[in-house]
Amino acid sequence: MNLILFLLCLIASTLGAITGVGGGILIKPIADAMNLLPVSAISFLSGCTVFCMAASSLIRGRGNGVKLEKSVTIPLAAGSVAGGLLGKWMFELIRQNFSNEAVLGLIQAILLLAMTLAVLVYYLFKSKIKPKNLRGLILCAVVGLTLGIISSFLGIGGGPANVAILCWLFSMTSKEAAKNSIFVIFFSQLVSLGSTFLGNTVPDVSIWLVVLMAAGGVVGAIIGSVISKRISDQGVDKVFMYMLGAIALVNVWNIVRFITELV
Repeated sequence: MNLILFLLCLIASTLGAITGVGGGILIKPIADAMNLLPVSAISFLSGCTVFCMAASSLIRGRGNGVKLEKSVTIPLAAGSVAGGLLGKWMFELIRQNFSNEAVLGLIQAILLLAMTLAVLVYYLFKSKIKPKNLRGLILCAVVGLTLGIISSFLGIGGGPANVAILCWLFSMTSKEAAKNSIFVIFFSQLVSLGSTFLGNTVPDVSIWLVVLMAAGGVVGAIIGSVISKRISDQGVDKVFMYMLGAIALVNVWNIVRFITELV
């Protein structure tokens, strides 16, 4: 099991670093589909992996030539901190009120599928959708808050919604959106995990498994950063589209599996 999860984190984090969606968008639903651990444990492990991947990507990506607009990035990151706390609170509220974690897994799978399909539709009709060029401290913070909630509650990092929303609302290129997404992932997961430890709600998982999956996330982020520098925005978009298709199929499977467990 440990080797399987390490390889999953490695591959998912590589793709996540390239596209800016975070490896959790693949780790969480695939690990759920394999039914190796409880839903809460997978969410926690995915969050740890994504956080390490984001930190490594930010360090490695400082010289990748993608410039950030501080007036947008800073309030986005600030909003994601509040979103991370709120998303964690929502996660614990549902987990504590339902004895069967299949309920939590079902809610997460449905939301993931809905989000994935919405983003897929956006990218299919992207050429016909006029991007906006919104600015403003409060607006950026609200967007960061929303993305932080998604990241923390679903335990996926940023997910495809991050990149799509940033491209649409702020007229960012795929690479600019990817880098801003990594910032949102980093800060939202930082406060979410911090809240987990301070609130003593850490699932019963082996510390060695945490380290192993985090290592897969870091190595994957390094590989992904190297690849990202060598491919175009169009290449990033192609990888992104393939990921969306795979994620949608896995979440359909998870929805069926969780419903079966509850019936």
